[in-house]
This record gives sequence, C-alpha cells and structure tokens, in this order.
Amino acid sequence: MPGSKVSLILTTYNSIENLRGTMESIAQQDYPDIEVVIKDGGSTDGTKEAALAYAAPGGFRYPVKVQSCSDHGIYDAMNQGYALSEGGIIAFFNDRFVRRDAVSLMVRAIEESGADGAHADLVYAGFDGRVVRYWHMGQGNIRSGWMPGHPTLYLRRQVYERYGLYRTDFRISSDYEFMVRILKNKAVRLTYVPEIIVSMYYGGTSTGAASGYWRGLREGHEALVSNGVHPALLADLLRTGRLALQFLRAKKGEKELRRLHAVS
Repeated sequence: MPGSKVSLILTTYNSIENLRGTMESIAQQDYPDIEVVIKDGGSTDGTKEAALAYAAPGGFRYPVKVQSCSDHGIYDAMNQGYALSEGGIIAFFNDRFVRRDAVSLMVRAIEESGADGAHADLVYAGFDGRVVRYWHMGQGNIRSGWMPGHPTLYLRRQVYERYGLYRTDFRISSDYEFMVRILKNKAVRLTYVPEIIVSMYYGGTSTGAASGYWRGLREGHEALVSNGVHPALLADLLRTGRLALQFLRAKKGEKELRRLHAVS
C-alpha cells in the first residue's frame, strides 16, 4: 500500500471560517498524496464560493473536489462525500491537525501493521483554545465501553465497501453506530497510534447542550442493541465512565500538546 492516496472528506454548511481553518491545517501536512473532498450543504454565507475557489486550478496545494447541494444532515453529507472520493484510505475531517506529519503517521501505521485502519488521540478545545477533554483510550473492545476517536479514524476503503456507510436515521451517533458495526466482532483490525493528531472544536451537536448528550446516549444504546452487542446497558455505563475520564484528563492533554509543540 505504499503511496496510498488519502481522501480527507469535509462536510460544511454556512461555516466559512471553520472551512478556512481546516483547509489551512490540511495544507501544512507533509503527506504527498491527499485529495480533499468538500461536501457543502448549499451554504449562503460564502462557504460554497470559498470551497469552489480551493477547487480551482492552483487554488490549493492538494486536489480538491466540491459538491454543494442540500442533504439530510451531517451523516447524509458524509455519505455523499464518500461517494465522490477515490482514495484507498478514508478519513472524515472537519477539525485541525496539531502536527504536520499527522496523515503520514496514520498511513505509516496502517502500512507497517497491515491493519484495516488506524486511530489516535485527540483533544477537544473551547473558543479560547483551552483543552476541555483529552481522548486517550488506547486499544480495547466495544463491550468494555471503549471506542476510537472518530476524527482520528483512518480506514481502508475496503472496510466501507464491506460494511456500508453511515446510517442517516441516527442524528447524533451514527459515527458510533458505524464503529460498533465494524468492530463488534473484531473482524476489522485497527492499530493504535499513541499520539495526539487532532484538535476538535468543543460544542458540536453531540458535545454541546445537555439535550445533545442525552440523545447521544439514547442513540448509542440503540447502536449497541441493533448490532447485537450485549449486555448493552453495561457497555453504556462503561462508555459513559470512559467519557467522563476525558474531562478529568484535560490538564494532561494540555501538557501533551505543549510537549508536541515544543518538539515541532
């Protein structure tokens, strides 16, 4: 798989500053073979025009594809973005890389291990840049409440071809349902990269208001039940405990970021 093309799939809607920040982050990567796919939901604030400018000849360091049309939410948009992609390795990315070699690191981990994909650590940061959560789960299994950080998940295209895409009837937790689906029986093998590669904005649909948390918990339980993971309630409780620990580890995440910046 040396030289595998990586498709970074972005979804956006009326979020021009976030798009610019994400694209600036991608432009700093050192991996040579990246394609960027932007699925815009029909923005009216200039996001669509900015995306098209990136796709114009000479508009960006890497090739960019853009589709701007209505969709039925973020997971439908992700599915549409996937349909436009061509890479042998797929990642959905709407955040910020915290290191220039993030994509290279993930591709190398997959190549050297022969795994179906790789995942790593991430932090959630607020408007002021302060780390709020530190996602550091290592390896594990779904039944123990473990789950990879989806923004760090790099998968071979064959995984999507075999297991399908994201369920649009889940409004908040379709990424979790997808990971349960592919990982419940350990048929898909992931390798873990013990490094922070992504900083994610804290305050999205599933990380913001309390209503988002509760809906996320309900959908998470449904994801386990619908995929035959039992006892689902125990997995729910263990997962909630693991997520709570992420807030307690925020200071450690800050320390790790400072270390990373000091050596970069």
